[in-house]
Amino acid sequence: MDKLLIAGGIPLSGEVAISGAKNAALPLLCAALLTREPVTFTNVPHLNDIGTMLKLLAQMGVKVAREASKVGAGDTVTLDASGLDNAVAPYEMVKTMRASILVLGPLVARAGEARVSLPGGCAIGARPVDQHIKGLTAMGAEVNVEQGYVHARATRLKGARLFTDMVTVTGTENLMMAACLAQGETVIENAAREPEVVDLANCLVAMGARISGAGGDVIRIQGVDALHGATHRIMPDRIETGTYLCAAAATGGDIRLTGASASCLDAVIDKLMDTGCEVVAERDAIRLKAPRRLTAVSIRTAPYPAFPTDMQAQFMAINAVAEGTAVMRETIFENRFMHAVELIRLGADIKIDGNTAFVTGREKLDGATVMATDLRASASLVIAGLVAQGETLIERIYHLDRGYEGLEQKLAILGANIRRVK
Repeated sequence: MDKLLIAGGIPLSGEVAISGAKNAALPLLCAALLTREPVTFTNVPHLNDIGTMLKLLAQMGVKVAREASKVGAGDTVTLDASGLDNAVAPYEMVKTMRASILVLGPLVARAGEARVSLPGGCAIGARPVDQHIKGLTAMGAEVNVEQGYVHARATRLKGARLFTDMVTVTGTENLMMAACLAQGETVIENAAREPEVVDLANCLVAMGARISGAGGDVIRIQGVDALHGATHRIMPDRIETGTYLCAAAATGGDIRLTGASASCLDAVIDKLMDTGCEVVAERDAIRLKAPRRLTAVSIRTAPYPAFPTDMQAQFMAINAVAEGTAVMRETIFENRFMHAVELIRLGADIKIDGNTAFVTGREKLDGATVMATDLRASASLVIAGLVAQGETLIERIYHLDRGYEGLEQKLAILGANIRRVK
């Protein structure tokens, strides 16, 4: 199993390209199931989760054509679902990736039936699919959970008024896709407002869907009889962007990220500026220059547009070397402080009380062997390793390969001493 070896203490500097967003690409690939015509996506990141999703779609009868590009430039993927003949997502293919549930809505809407294994993914707490099931049931589907699979059937879905009990990104995306081919109007209330939801809506509209309100908490979809093909460029990855900004901040660096958008990172950029960093947003790039030492910042995670849970671990790493004490509250997932124990191995001063972490910054961290527990926890350990004196060895980095394209290559471009070892 691969590991990352980092010799810390080097400020990051230079310029690197941001990849397409994983959390936008996965639902977008599923959207191709809604039409018999080819759909082409550009700026597709080269990640393990993307490869898993493409294999899943291929075993359903979707023709997959992928044109690979260099790291950061984005692949081009064309999907042709005209030969869709197997509406099953087996456990063997989806056990490592929760986003596999996103095939459920499109399959029921287009094929009239779907059998999707209950998904796996990062072990960061309960992320139930009950909101997906509740919504499809309200739209007239017969849904049962049997032998570890969600089995849904419907001759044709019907528009309905849907209210999710909690803000759920994948739930909003699944129900929005299903509603595109439903009969009549569907209204999704308490909808997720994330930029990835907006990116999906933009693509669906380009395919002929009638959607309004994406980006707000009420989305309206007028069902149509069929969707057609389209070409869509996937948005930049805001979490990858935030991760590199945090890495530069922690190391006292000065970097410029190209192909990045600051418009969907307001909460993160505000906090980075509170640490003392100078952040400049350009038309298609972001520049960050860090001070000699950061000031600790307290955060509270919440659904978009508030501070994202996917950036909590990275900020814990920078608070570990900042001046002062930060209070960090996690309100989205109940088991998302597992990285704290590993950061403590590197010398961080962190105390956990339920869903709150108290982080007191230290002048330095020391290299050690640590273990990644989930995707964003892995990123926090990389940031800490870049700061720590001596060598840090990060085990179980397969989590990183699920969500960060060419991480060690991009960091090396910025001057980091980092390499992958067997």
